[in-house]
Amino acid sequence: MEQKYERTPLIVDAKQYEIGKGMEDGFELYTRIITNGWICHDNLIQHIRPDGTVVCPFIQNRRGIIFIRQGDYIITEADKERHVCGADKFSLRYKAAEE
Repeated sequence: MEQKYERTPLIVDAKQYEIGKGMEDGFELYTRIITNGWICHDNLIQHIRPDGTVVCPFIQNRRGIIFIRQGDYIITEADKERHVCGADKFSLRYKAAEE
């Protein structure tokens, strides 16, 4: 029989991503994302630089590079590990913590 597990409560800091606030770890050229076929590029945030190049923000953690989509939240755990959570799942997984 398969064992069931419940996720342990975990207090995190979370902010909805905003371009220009330094929340990302870096940017990748949009054309490179498309050419390499890394991920589905639907709803990726695209930032146009002054030179006309289009880049997409990402964060990097132990799982690799995670590109940020429209409405995503950046989750920072107590150990400073960062993740991306889609707006569609954020309210299902997180609720405001009592201080």
